[in-house]
Formats: sequence, C-alpha cells, structure tokens
Amino acid sequence: MKIKIERQWSMPNKFTFQIQPIADLLKEELRGELLVVDPFAGMQNKYATLTNDLNPDAQTDYHLDALDFLSNVKSNSADVVLYDPPYSPRQVSECYHHYGKKVTALDTSARWRKQHLDQIQRILKLGGKAICLGWNTNGVGKTRGFELKRILIVAHGGSHNDTLVTVEKKIRR
Repeated sequence: MKIKIERQWSMPNKFTFQIQPIADLLKEELRGELLVVDPFAGMQNKYATLTNDLNPDAQTDYHLDALDFLSNVKSNSADVVLYDPPYSPRQVSECYHHYGKKVTALDTSARWRKQHLDQIQRILKLGGKAICLGWNTNGVGKTRGFELKRILIVAHGGSHNDTLVTVEKKIRR
C-alpha cells in the first residue's frame, strides 16, 4: 500500500475548500457522477450533492446537527463524504453558541467525533472515499475498514496550524 503524501503552502481561509491546494485535491478526487455528502457544508458547498450546516443562512439541503444529519443518510449509499468539522472543542463550542445550540460535554469530547466517523463508515459504499480535514491525519481509520490513500499538508506559515487532508477508501464493511 503506497500513500501519496504532498505538502504545499497557501494562505489560510476560513472557507477551507477555497484554499487552492485543497480545491485542487477535491477536483481530482471528485470525478464522475457521485453522491457526495457534506455534514458541515457551510458557505462552501459546491462540491457536495447532499449538504448540511447548522447555519440557517447557508444554502444547504438541511440545517441539522451533523450527527442527526448523518444518521438520516441511507446506509451504503454515499460515494464520498467530505468531513470538515470544527477542528477543536473550542471551535465546536463557538460554532454551537453562535447558532443558539446548547453545548454539552459530549459536543466537546472525543466521542463527538467518534459518533460522526461511525456514521460515515455506515453511509459510505464499499470503495467509497472519506475526505477528512483538520489538524490531524487520523481520518476515519483502519479499525472502521478504511485504507489511507493520500495525505495533503497545507502549510499556512507564521503561527497558523497546517491544514491536514486525508483521503481514505472504504475497503471492508
């Protein structure tokens, strides 16, 4: 198993998919007619065909909590899931507060992410891709039946954290 690892520099942007190396990766990985699910689409939802975001101003299909949204997607139906959640418990808390959602201990715990990843594993077809963004390269993971194919490191310079992107393929149910 060979993993493609690349590193590029780009200015940071709160709209992650507008960062040029990430936009380029998405154009490469999202070819063909695919059901692409994005539970945190925000204002950058041009890549997905089924979208969700808490922000009622976002032009998405749904405005649900991400877990509720993912729980309602049919099992083994998605070709790709784009997973670009808030990257830290602080960001989760700020986001939820901003949209009037009560923040619980679960929302700022590791279990919050685990529940999302379990749902991503459930909804992706065999051979489907999970494209995960954040400050780590954990992705969905081997224990859930995924094989790591690609890592993109986007350095932003200065005191900015890098944005890390993993592309994984679901190889077993």
